[in-house]
Amino acid sequence: MRVGMLLSRVRVEEKLLLQAFEKRGIDVELFDDRELVFDMHDPGVFAGMHVLLERCINHSRALASLEQLNAWGVRTVNTAEVANVCGNKFATTRSLIQHGVPTPRTMLAFTEESALDAIEQLGYPAVLKPAVGSWGRLISKVNDREAAEAILEHKQILGSYHHSVFYVQEYIAKPQRDIRTFVVGDETICGIYRTSPHWITNTARGGKATNCAITPELDDLSRRAAEAVGGGVVAIDVLERPSGELLVNEVNYTMEFRNSIDTTGVDIPAKVVDYVLRVGRGEA
Repeated sequence: MRVGMLLSRVRVEEKLLLQAFEKRGIDVELFDDRELVFDMHDPGVFAGMHVLLERCINHSRALASLEQLNAWGVRTVNTAEVANVCGNKFATTRSLIQHGVPTPRTMLAFTEESALDAIEQLGYPAVLKPAVGSWGRLISKVNDREAAEAILEHKQILGSYHHSVFYVQEYIAKPQRDIRTFVVGDETICGIYRTSPHWITNTARGGKATNCAITPELDDLSRRAAEAVGGGVVAIDVLERPSGELLVNEVNYTMEFRNSIDTTGVDIPAKVVDYVLRVGRGEA
């Protein structure tokens, strides 16, 4: 079986995945997105490839590559469809709502004035996010009108195209933690709590990871969220209301898991690799 991996650099996660492939006797062809050139008229080295695992850091490179590979008929994990939905927070929220998956109330606005109106409809505090982004970057919790006006002005004047459309979300008073679950195919393989005194609990921002048991409710919610975005290998970010209600916040399609293997006791790279090989055989 010919297996490829598209990546930006070999991080801890990629090393672990390559080791898991090696244990199964699979040689993996590596493609560095910093060097790769696609001849759109000719699949070249990708002709006859059974499956390719996408591990890019940059969303735009990942999406463009997956679109081209899928157009040639190359099976990929994940697909361009999944990358397109998960890489845009508006598309993620829209898909969750369409599939009946509970998610925080979210507003879409196009000007500073309409965004301010959206914030005040939701009530303070509210959360502003860029439509494209990860690792908890450029996310703001606005506690009052003056803060909202300042942040909106900065976004409008200093921001890129992605900051000219405003994603305004209800603030969830979570219990100093959120939940990340990992879904591979149709299985929720494990989950972690990410705990921090800061309202942003991403492990990339200092959140502490501990094991989270997968209850029937959390399993059902995670698998429904994965299905809503197109399935594959994804990480689901879940928030808890003070009442205990669970809400899906975001879905990540190039998940990081280095802090979750020892924490959960689950061999995540092995689970991912086995799924990738099933896709390559046409079994998933």
